[in-house]
Amino acid sequence: MILIADSGSTKTTWSIVEGQSKIQTCNTSGINPFFLGEEEILEILKKEFTMTKNGISSVFFYGAGCIPAKTPVLFEALKKYFGISNVEVHTDLLAAARSLCQDKPGIACILGTGSNSCYYDGKVIAENVSPLGFILGDEGSGAVLGKKLLADLLKNQLPSAIKEDFFATYPVEPSEILENVYRKPFPNRYLAQYTRFINKHIHNDSVSRLVETSFGEFIERNLFQYDAVRSIPVHFTGSVAFYFRASLEKAMNAAGLKLGNIMQAPMDGLIDYHLNMTKY
Repeated sequence: MILIADSGSTKTTWSIVEGQSKIQTCNTSGINPFFLGEEEILEILKKEFTMTKNGISSVFFYGAGCIPAKTPVLFEALKKYFGISNVEVHTDLLAAARSLCQDKPGIACILGTGSNSCYYDGKVIAENVSPLGFILGDEGSGAVLGKKLLADLLKNQLPSAIKEDFFATYPVEPSEILENVYRKPFPNRYLAQYTRFINKHIHNDSVSRLVETSFGEFIERNLFQYDAVRSIPVHFTGSVAFYFRASLEKAMNAAGLKLGNIMQAPMDGLIDYHLNMTKY
């Protein structure tokens, strides 16, 4: 049996695969080695991992924050918890590329709490424009959409009816918003939660323009840096891409780019990838 994990900023999805099918799945909190140490990761696994560990021969972990400097911490935690040495840790971007493109060249993108993109040559990530996080980059992400929404609301740039509905839906003071953004941990998660409100009002011109502008910035500042972008499909995974598909299609068409697959999450594609790899 192999265990595949797909971890974002908010949650980790775990799937056990045996033979040619997925037999178990569960969710835990997000495991990001950029923010969590070995003991904290082990604590999450001990409390929240609900599946059996017996019989697992390999672990393939894909996640946010899995940069080379941080992967040893996660690698050691996974080895200790599952009691095996056959552990691989990869970035969430490689998860997106393998899931969306399998073994074919393509541009693979993530639009979720954060955003990212790459040119995948069918085997490895050959090019990557740094996302830079939600303060300097992450265009088109849930965090940036939430940031733009809150900024427009607090600076009275949106219709009064939308502002009234916002504070009726979320009874918070502006000071609380600032506290969550500037002083509390995980401001990206806090900001991204407001994509539900954005989706609720997506047919309002001001709100739809906010979303389409952010997607346009993602295309302009990221996708247009890949030489192959006009000749191969551009694929997307992530909740923002999935739920704002119509706005994304509009932005891609306006840019003259070919839209490929849109998947809410990469897990099913990852399972297909690893099952196909075992055939060779």
